[in-house]
Amino acid sequence: MSGLNKKGRDSELRQNYEDSVAAEGREGAGPYTTISSRPINRLYDPTDIEHLDYEKDINLPGSYPYTRGVHKTGYRGKSWTIRMFSGFGSVEETNARYHDLLNAGNNGLSIAFDMPTLMGYDHDEPWAAGEFGSCGVAVDSIKDMEILLQDLPLDKITTSMTINSPAPVIWALFIAAAEKRGVPRSALAGTLQNDILKEYIAQNEFIFPPRDSMKLVTDTVEFATNEMPSWNPISVSGYHIREAGSTSAQELAFTLADGIEYVRWGIERGLSVDSFAPRISFFFNCHNDFFEEIAKFRAARRLWARVMREDFGAEMPRSWLMRFHTQTAGVSLTEQQPEVNLVRVAIQALAGVLGGTQSLHTDSMDEALALPSDKAVRLAVRTQQVLLHETGVANTVDPLGGSYFLEKLTDDMEKEARAYFERIEEIGGVIPALETGYFQKEIADASARFQREVESGERTIVGVNDFITDEPLEIPILKMDPEGERRHLVRLKKLKSERDADAWGEAMRALEKASEAGNENLMPLILDAVNVGATSGEICNMWRRVYGEYQEHVVV
Repeated sequence: MSGLNKKGRDSELRQNYEDSVAAEGREGAGPYTTISSRPINRLYDPTDIEHLDYEKDINLPGSYPYTRGVHKTGYRGKSWTIRMFSGFGSVEETNARYHDLLNAGNNGLSIAFDMPTLMGYDHDEPWAAGEFGSCGVAVDSIKDMEILLQDLPLDKITTSMTINSPAPVIWALFIAAAEKRGVPRSALAGTLQNDILKEYIAQNEFIFPPRDSMKLVTDTVEFATNEMPSWNPISVSGYHIREAGSTSAQELAFTLADGIEYVRWGIERGLSVDSFAPRISFFFNCHNDFFEEIAKFRAARRLWARVMREDFGAEMPRSWLMRFHTQTAGVSLTEQQPEVNLVRVAIQALAGVLGGTQSLHTDSMDEALALPSDKAVRLAVRTQQVLLHETGVANTVDPLGGSYFLEKLTDDMEKEARAYFERIEEIGGVIPALETGYFQKEIADASARFQREVESGERTIVGVNDFITDEPLEIPILKMDPEGERRHLVRLKKLKSERDADAWGEAMRALEKASEAGNENLMPLILDAVNVGATSGEICNMWRRVYGEYQEHVVV
């Protein structure tokens, strides 16, 4: 049968099917949409993907454009990293949790910081009152970082740090503490989130104006390129964009637009794209809509590969690869019937694995109520271990590839993301778009639409607007050490009183002068400062004087 005749026959079969379904009249009214309100057809077949070229658009795993994965052998060659995001209360408590996680089977750590640390305030400042350790670990100084990392095998594991505005300082504290332990910076492997653009777009944990913040980010990229070959200086994060209420396609488009902006700034600094692009990583959310999330990951790889090779002229295949970490959707967790969250997380984690993630965090069932308990964290780790060792999903590469539905959804996601790219460029680029509130409004509109669907009952959330019970809460809630804050403040006061005041003053003045000039990479000077006892809050407050504090444009 010729290609033309086959296409005609496929179309005829599809039309016969549609006619017979209509004649039976048995289909419910729906609506049949993804969680992002994307309409879904009742059936997909060869006619939906006949425009795709297998080699150009899909290809084999490990081959451009990497739709089917960045590694030829998938998880047969290397399983995903079990990297649980954790941090709470004091550095002593968090260090103990890290040892427990490594003993439970984690092979990478991911550090969560509390709000004062995220906002660049020391914990003895009025702004920090009442926030100690409430959403992560409290870190102000090299003394805190030394305790946080105590006895952890820093030269054998990878460490991720979720920090943005103060990222250069927290990274410097990490490097300095490791070097005091005898681990050279060149041997450190891990990832700094350092994605300031998504803070303006979604999470709002920004301090300085966008262009000053981008200068600091570019300093870290240049420093890592020159001195830390195993470190990823940016993890471009769609996770928080999705948590703010975006659709799956918005998460994809806005995240990659941010990544493109970081590449542009690196090139403008004078770096060759191939010198730093291989170490830009990504961080995605994985929500409840199983196939939409898998398609998002596949479209992300394809888009990034094409942009890097075709738009930026990257020549090294490693520059075309999108490597990403995945976290299950915290925003999907419910305080009602929290045990049901175990089911949600397992399904989301499976989508992340089938989408080809390189590392994975599974949320704990109690996170809608409090910071996770030891038992809840252990169950979250066990979820990944069951997927890896008991389900068989790692036995073959991209097992869902070739599905008519999945390939069409992947293609649709890429097209929708490109339409967003065009709109952002029309506005003038990422920074003008965030300054005028474009991203924020798009996300707010999507979030409001979803909430209306839930409130109207059009979309069911199990245990929230349907299948409701009055059962009492029966899961343990984490209790933190009440002495943790007191120990922390005593340690901070001791550091500030006992450090060499002359050395501290000299280091801070040198850093402030270079910050004002704006033509020097600040990382070596930040390292000098933290090594003589400068705190994160002191450095960030100095930058507040030099750069000012950013005020967000209000979207109406």
